[in-house]
Amino acid sequence: MILPPERLSRFARHIILPEVGGAGQLALAQAHVVLVGCGGIGSPALQYLAAAGIGRFTLIDDDVVEDSNLQRQTIFSTADLGQSKAQAAAEWVKRFDPALSVTVHEQRIAEANAAALIGQPTLVLDGCDNFATRLAVSDACVALGVPLTSAAVGRFQGQIANFAGHLPGQPCYRCYVGDAFDAQDCDTCAADGVLGAFVGMVGTFAAMHAIRVVLAQAGVGAGFDGAGLGDPQWGKLMLLDGLAPSLRPINLVKDPVCKGCSA
Repeated sequence: MILPPERLSRFARHIILPEVGGAGQLALAQAHVVLVGCGGIGSPALQYLAAAGIGRFTLIDDDVVEDSNLQRQTIFSTADLGQSKAQAAAEWVKRFDPALSVTVHEQRIAEANAAALIGQPTLVLDGCDNFATRLAVSDACVALGVPLTSAAVGRFQGQIANFAGHLPGQPCYRCYVGDAFDAQDCDTCAADGVLGAFVGMVGTFAAMHAIRVVLAQAGVGAGFDGAGLGDPQWGKLMLLDGLAPSLRPINLVKDPVCKGCSA
């Protein structure tokens, strides 16, 4: 695959970065990202992944656009009220860059259908709003051998991490939270409140983390010590404090009895 001249021009600022280059931009163009949730985290993540030239998206969301979403879900407008979030997000992608491919699943992802909906992408980015869905997605990613970028927001704390529980010695998302949350028991933005700009920070951080995975799998972007943009940072939880502000990394460990990844 060779990028045509108009694509080279569009991504010129990427290509001149030594950490990306032509090989990295080609890897982004060939990547397939499954986005679980097109809301507060999914919206900015989708914008920056599309802007980065990710060639193919699968969007999974069963919700519709409401007026309270517009404070933070930046791809929607008042014209989208009442419409499917996944479909409206797909229309945004098509307007933004017609060269990108988009598939839409207007349904809730759960344990029974997660593997079928996810398939075999380059990675999954999960920005959904409940633990039951997150755990179903994590377990499916482990079973399918697919990397997972997970991002969440609670008031002014963001949590972002890349997981590869299918790899030896690497934890999965279930290793992090355990089995206590296989239910619809998350705190919600409606109950606790959330600042739109901070959700945008978490979403764009998640997009950056997803790009790390794409480049790492293509063997692009690593420095001489293995670090750099091509370091996927598996199992390193990034705690983002929006009030301080500050960023604190925590190394997660694999749970030897995790039912998601230690069978």
